[in-house]
Amino acid sequence: MYNTNINEISRWFTKNKRQMPWRDTKDPYKIWLSETMLQQTQVKTVIPYYKKWVSNYPTILDVASAEENSLLKAWEGLGYYRRCRNFHKASIIVTDSYNGRIPDNYDTFKSLPGVGDYTASAVMSIVFGLPYSVLDANVWRVMCRYLGIKNITVNNKNRIRTQLNHWIKQSKNPGDFNQAMMEIGSQACSIKKPKCNNCPINQSCKAFQFGEPEAYPKPVKKKGIPTYDVSVGIIWDKDKFFIQKREKQNHLGGLWELPGGKRKVNEKLEKTLQREINEECGVKVKVGDRAGFVKHQYSHFKIKLTAFHCSLKNGSTMPATKSSNWIIPGDVDLYPFPKATLKIFDQALT
Repeated sequence: MYNTNINEISRWFTKNKRQMPWRDTKDPYKIWLSETMLQQTQVKTVIPYYKKWVSNYPTILDVASAEENSLLKAWEGLGYYRRCRNFHKASIIVTDSYNGRIPDNYDTFKSLPGVGDYTASAVMSIVFGLPYSVLDANVWRVMCRYLGIKNITVNNKNRIRTQLNHWIKQSKNPGDFNQAMMEIGSQACSIKKPKCNNCPINQSCKAFQFGEPEAYPKPVKKKGIPTYDVSVGIIWDKDKFFIQKREKQNHLGGLWELPGGKRKVNEKLEKTLQREINEECGVKVKVGDRAGFVKHQYSHFKIKLTAFHCSLKNGSTMPATKSSNWIIPGDVDLYPFPKATLKIFDQALT
C-alpha cells in the first residue's frame, strides 16, 4: 500500500470542507435524502431543494404518507425523477417493515428501491460509522491520479477499491473519510487545473510526481447524443387546457405533460402534432398559432420543443380521467411537469 497518513486527510477535511445543510445532522433520513438528491446533480442545485423538502417532509413517515404527485412536485426541476419515486417506495417499506427506522445493516438497506452501492456506503459510513468506502466520479479521479491509473479496467477498479478499503479501515471516522475523499476530488483534484498544492495526499500521488495530473485518468470519448424535434399542443376548451400523465415506466414517468410527440423525417410540426394527438388521445385538433419554443437537454438526448395553441375539431371530446385532466393556467402549480414544459408555460400562459 502507498504510504499516506490518513490523519492528514482528516485534518484537510476539517479545514476545507464546505458548509452543507446535511453536514449538520446524523439523521439517517436526511443523509439518505441528500445522497439521493446528489446523484448526478451538483451541490449548489441540490441545496435549495433539500431545504424545501425537509421543511415540507421533516421525517421519513411524512414521505411515506405523502401522495406521489405532491412529492414529484417538490422534486420538480431536479431531474432524474425515478430517484423521487424510488425514495417514496423505500420510505413506505421502511415505515411498514422496519417501524420507521432506517436499517443499519448494509445489505438490508441496499435492498430498498433506488439504493445502490454508493448510497448504501455513504449512509452506512456517515450515519453509523461503518467502514464502507464510496466511489463516485470525484473519488475515482482522485484515486486514478494517486495510483497512476490511466485506463478503466476491472483490475484497476479492484486496485482502487482495495486501496480505499485499506484506508477507511484505518480511519477513526469512516463517514468523514468518505466525505473528505469526495471533497478532495471536488475542491482540489478537479478535472482541469487541479490544485495539487492543496491536496493532502499529493506527496504519494503518482500523477503529481509525474508532473501531469490532468493525463489521469485517460478521458473517455463521449458519443454524440441525438436531437429530436418535438411538437406539443396546448388544447383549449374555453379557459381550460388539456394535460396528461406520463406512464411510470417511461422517461419522466409520473409527471404531467402536454400531448404531442417526435417529428418524422420531412414532416411539418403541425402535421406531427395532429398525428400524435390523434394516436395518443383518439381526437382530431385544429392547430393554431405557435405558443412557444425551447431547447432542452437530457442525459442521453436533446429536444427542440415547439408548442402550438390548439382546439378540438367539431365532435371531438376528451373527458378527464385518472391520467388526464383539463386545468386552468392557475392550476399549473398543482401538478409536477418536466422543466421543458414549464418553460413553454412561461412563454404561452403569461
